[in-house]
Amino acid sequence: MASLQTTLLDESVAPAVRADVAALIDAEVSGKKGASGLAVKGGYGAVKKVSPGVIDDAVAKLWPSFVEKLDPFWQEYTAAGSAGRFGDHLVGRGDAVSDALLSVTDERIEGTSKPTIKKAYSSLRPSAKKHVTEALPRVGELVQKYA
Repeated sequence: MASLQTTLLDESVAPAVRADVAALIDAEVSGKKGASGLAVKGGYGAVKKVSPGVIDDAVAKLWPSFVEKLDPFWQEYTAAGSAGRFGDHLVGRGDAVSDALLSVTDERIEGTSKPTIKKAYSSLRPSAKKHVTEALPRVGELVQKYA
């Protein structure tokens, strides 16, 4: 069974995968509801307006680390016979998967010397796990599409 790094980061599919990841982020943000959804949409829109390529840049930089964090869950899923959808497998392990994925951004923020970014991240971080967990079905679908 191939690792996700082998399949999702292969240069023959990497541009399409990154485009799909950016589209997934857009879809997740646009689907947010309520007051917290308005905050997420507002912040996301502001970031994209100020720096239109920031999402693509972030995906290019962070995706390999996210793939590395997803791979143990993929290996578990394939070792169990790949029954059902990978998204359902991720949802069933929602806390662990969300924590693994958020560890990537947590580490990245720890390493930044930009206090404005740290402050913005720390204000959004408490609700991040909920948002990541909600995105797991789409994440699983995207991974399964290319793996």
